[in-house]
Amino acid sequence: MVARINTVAFQGIEPLAIDVQVQITTGLPSFSIVGLPDKAVAESRERVRAALHSLGLALPPKRIIVNLSPADIQKEGSHYDLPIALGLLVALEVLPFEEVHRYVALGELALDGRISPVSGVLPAALHAASQSQGLICPEACGKEAAWAPDIDILAPSSLLALINHFKGLQILPPPTPGVTEDNPGAFDLIDVKGQETAKRALEIAAAGGHNLLLMGPPGAGKSMLAVRLPGILPPLEPEEALEVTMIHSIAGRLPEGTLIKQRPYRDPHHSASLPALVGGGFKALPGEVTLAHRGVLFLDELPEFSRSTLESLRQPLETGQVTIARANAHITYPARFQLIAAMNPCRCGYLDDVAKACSRAPKCAVDYQAKISGPLLDRIDFHVFTPAVKPSEFMLLSGKESTATIAERVAKARLHQRQRFLKNTPHSTIRLNAEASGKELDAILQLDEESQTLLNQAAEKLKFSARSYHRILRVARTIADLGESETIRKIDMAEALSLRLDTLAF
Repeated sequence: MVARINTVAFQGIEPLAIDVQVQITTGLPSFSIVGLPDKAVAESRERVRAALHSLGLALPPKRIIVNLSPADIQKEGSHYDLPIALGLLVALEVLPFEEVHRYVALGELALDGRISPVSGVLPAALHAASQSQGLICPEACGKEAAWAPDIDILAPSSLLALINHFKGLQILPPPTPGVTEDNPGAFDLIDVKGQETAKRALEIAAAGGHNLLLMGPPGAGKSMLAVRLPGILPPLEPEEALEVTMIHSIAGRLPEGTLIKQRPYRDPHHSASLPALVGGGFKALPGEVTLAHRGVLFLDELPEFSRSTLESLRQPLETGQVTIARANAHITYPARFQLIAAMNPCRCGYLDDVAKACSRAPKCAVDYQAKISGPLLDRIDFHVFTPAVKPSEFMLLSGKESTATIAERVAKARLHQRQRFLKNTPHSTIRLNAEASGKELDAILQLDEESQTLLNQAAEKLKFSARSYHRILRVARTIADLGESETIRKIDMAEALSLRLDTLAF
């Protein structure tokens, strides 16, 4: 008899069905796991043997073969412990095959039989639901799995509890979905004094999903502005929340198995490596650009990142996804994030300060800013210079608008964009101006004659690339949406151009 248990492997965020086949035959005593297992899977036999021994079950002195099919797919992770153990229990006729086979199982076994949490439970639950199967997962992951619709979930704390459930000795209660607590935002824009141009740029960026570069001297408030951006962004839509939660589940970064409702905010240090930023490594895990999907990626001290690391951002900024090609994996992750970058105008940061500027200016600034390539700058929708606020003015200034007030305008503009896209391109998944291209962009552009003339003159004089030209159009469309105008007016186009041109401080 061959016992068969369902489980999954993960290719990116996509689960693949794996058939765990367990056979106990005559021959020299052995316990073999085949089917391209990695080190963690190969070590499962010792964890499974110890967990069964803790229940008073000893493996027979026979030849035990565990095959993970399809055999040509790399099997990674400790979540194969539970399906292997269930396969052995079925092969030993401790559990009925008919009951266990209708579930997808995953979980790591401790030596005393407890079932430890693993990553990827939510994608596995959605896969099981699509196959009309149930799910067996660790108790700690039950809240996460409960977000899958119409699925029978068993979330035992130990292997013994699972056996008792199948034998009718106890009933495992269904888990309830877990939700992260709403965070009203500890950072409010009203605390930022001055920098009204930068605040306006932040509002436009939030409304249309645009990328933004903040340049200014140390202490001007660039990081303060960036950390307050998530507060003016609307919560994730249900589909987006499920997608973001799946990504963090695969990465093993899901807090207590709860659904993520707030948009992610990632701010890696400038020493981050290329695999850490875009993903990779031996297992091709998701990087910061994927963990920031549908949220914000803040890169402070932009020129301090390595050149190769920054250039790797070109693909995700343009396509909304990142492809990791390795000898043992070729995986595509979603990466539709909003880039907010900050940098000093030069290495010392005081280029425009006569008292502090170094003697190497302006060559110091030219060399420092040259670390950011033209193609990367071209993909950032607009650039804003943030001057330092003078100490004599600091106590006299006060914030004009709170985060809540700006968030209302942003939500209204985003709703207007969503309704326009649904009306003009009903079959498109694009919902923000920054994502529009081709037919979607043509469908939402309504320029008056003055704004078109102004854009053409600026493009001719400043030699805009086609990408820059279209990005300015998208920003102007967002500015018009914030002004509740169906037509892009000259004033909207002028503001979009001014934000694009405020780049260099020398």
